[in-house]
Amino acid sequence: MKNVGEARETPTGAPQEELATGERSTRNRVARSILDHGPSTVAELAGRLRLTQAAVRRHLDALVADDVVEAREQRVYGARTRGRPAKVFALTDCGRDAFDQSYDALAVDALRWIARQEGGEQAVAAFARARIADQAKAYRSAVESAAPDERTEALARALSADGYAAAARSAPLPQQGEQLCQHHCPVAHVAEQFPQLCEAETEFFAELLGTHVQRLATIAHGDGVCTTFIPAASKKPPPPEFSNATRNASASKAGRNPA
Repeated sequence: MKNVGEARETPTGAPQEELATGERSTRNRVARSILDHGPSTVAELAGRLRLTQAAVRRHLDALVADDVVEAREQRVYGARTRGRPAKVFALTDCGRDAFDQSYDALAVDALRWIARQEGGEQAVAAFARARIADQAKAYRSAVESAAPDERTEALARALSADGYAAAARSAPLPQQGEQLCQHHCPVAHVAEQFPQLCEAETEFFAELLGTHVQRLATIAHGDGVCTTFIPAASKKPPPPEFSNATRNASASKAGRNPA
C-alpha cells in the first residue's frame, strides 16, 4: 500500500523524520484495518489496533482530510434499534486506490471493446463467467475439503488469499443463515460499469455452495462491503464443475443494490 497522509504536527524537540514515519505507519494501519474489516467505528479501530480512541480520531481526521476515508452513518440491516446509528469510517475510492488497484482503465477499455463486438452484453457476461471459472479450482478445493457447516468460512479464506479481505459471519438472525462479506474488491471500479462481473461471481458462489444465494450489497455500487446472504439450508456438497445449471440463482439482481 502507498503511504496515506503525512504528519501534520511535530512536537518540539522530537526528531521530525522519525515522527513523520511513525505517523504514516500508524495511519496506514488504520486504513488497512478498515480495508480488512469494513466500515468501522472509532471504538472498533481502537480495540483492534490497541490505540486510544483519541489517537484513532486524530489519525482518522488526517485520513479524512486526505480523502482516504469518509465518515458515514452505519447501515442497519433488519429492524433498527433505538438511538442514532453509530458513525463509521469507510474507505473512499481514493483510499481503495492506495491499495494497489491498477489496470482499471485498461480493463474497462477491453470490456467496452468486447461489448461492441457481436454478442454485446452477452459476450461481456460470457467473459465474466470464464474469468471466475479460471479462479474456481482453488475455491472449489477449499470448499470441498471443509465440513458442510464450515464451507462459507472456507470460501472466505480462499477469497482472502486472492485479496478480497473476506470473512464469514452469522446473519442478523443466525438461524436463517450466514453472510459472506468481502471488504475489498480488486475490480470494483470496473464492476461499477460492468455488473456482469458481480453477477458471475454470485452465480459461482451459488453453484459452489449448492444453494440459492442473495447478493445484498456491493462495493461497486457504493456500499462499504460486498455482502452475500447464504441460507442455513446450505448443506449440499458442491457440484463437480462450474456450469450453466444454476445460473438462474439470484443472478437477475446480483451485483446490483436491491430496490
